[in-house]
Amino acid sequence: MTMQFVVLGLALLASGGLVGFLAGIFGVGGGTVIVPVLYGVFLWIGVPEELRMPLCAGTSLALIIPTSLASFTTHRKAASIDLILLKSWIMPIVIGVIGGAIAARYAPACAFKIAFVSIALTTAARLLLRDRLPQLGYDVPRRFIAPYGVIIGASASLIGIGGGLVANIVMTMHGRTIHQAVATSSGVGVLVSLPGTLGYMAAGWDKGGLPPFSIGFVSIAAVLLLMPTSFFAAKIGARLAHTVSKGRLEAAFSGYLILVSTQFCVSLISA
Repeated sequence: MTMQFVVLGLALLASGGLVGFLAGIFGVGGGTVIVPVLYGVFLWIGVPEELRMPLCAGTSLALIIPTSLASFTTHRKAASIDLILLKSWIMPIVIGVIGGAIAARYAPACAFKIAFVSIALTTAARLLLRDRLPQLGYDVPRRFIAPYGVIIGASASLIGIGGGLVANIVMTMHGRTIHQAVATSSGVGVLVSLPGTLGYMAAGWDKGGLPPFSIGFVSIAAVLLLMPTSFFAAKIGARLAHTVSKGRLEAAFSGYLILVSTQFCVSLISA
């Protein structure tokens, strides 16, 4: 049993590096990697099905705090972030995050997975079929800034991602380059992860059946194991993002999203 926990700890440390690297290179919080990883871990240790997905989402958001901060500071040095748009999204995103955390307390497990797959595949289709899909203009209309912010916050909070997926698709739909979308999305991760983590702690505060060292729907033990490698790998990924061509970055991001979505679809079918 001791050896199993040692192997599990090493696997989480390695996963943290992958999470951080993807957070930096794609401007996402890393939730698209860590949610499937945590789902397998919590299944292995016997966390009940109805608690597993919200625990994955809350723990993922807690981990996203340092990775998104590391990614954001690195992208900001490259002067690629649209700070005006990011500032205008602060309140709408926070409102959406709070709403998503409240919904997570009552939503069935399949709702988390369906939301995750829908957002990931929509983003992949947008990037792969960019030339075949209509553009919605060359800037985000002011009247849509607040609604987009609420949608980004709510969806990201519900499925435990940093908001980068939805922010990416919103910005690219409105004519922004993938590099600017990636950079600005790193800041969205900061706006989502902080209030989202607190919301999930509160939402699961009185739930029984959670693993040891958990505060509500946040596993502190998993966060501490994943955090060190993810923090440093996020800086490496963010630097690499500015050296990769637009086409390759989009293709790599899309392929990754399709792979993760397939895994969740299989789990839905076999449930």
